[in-house]
Amino acid sequence: MELDEKDIQVLEELKQNAKRTTSQISKRVNLPITTVHNRIKKLEKLGVIKSYTVELDYKKLDKPLAAYVMVTVVYMLPSGIKVMQEDVAKEIKGLAGVESVELLTGATDILVKVRVKDVEELNEFIIKQLRKIEGVDKAQTSVVLSKL
Repeated sequence: MELDEKDIQVLEELKQNAKRTTSQISKRVNLPITTVHNRIKKLEKLGVIKSYTVELDYKKLDKPLAAYVMVTVVYMLPSGIKVMQEDVAKEIKGLAGVESVELLTGATDILVKVRVKDVEELNEFIIKQLRKIEGVDKAQTSVVLSKL
């Protein structure tokens, strides 16, 4: 599958604002509306465009604090039960406030992005929810200072 420069321009416009109309995009990339529509449909059919999302204002939702939690997994519990990285990640994904969960290689097994109201709520998330999941060994947290 090869994308040309105009496909890339259309994708960039949609990434900036998925709510833009084909008419708005056509003016910005200098293509006819029908061509833009057809390119978008083609990109959807090929699976290049998987979904359309919204960007939320988390301050207005009373969840202004974002943090990344780097989780290491213990693969063998003291009871002798073997733990799978993917199973731990799926359980973490179900916790309130979790925005994304990524499986990694290297020193960290799972990267979790969480959104909470404040540091106290982050503390509650880590101590009372995350660390209670079987297989979670260590959790190192980095708080997001700003998003560019």
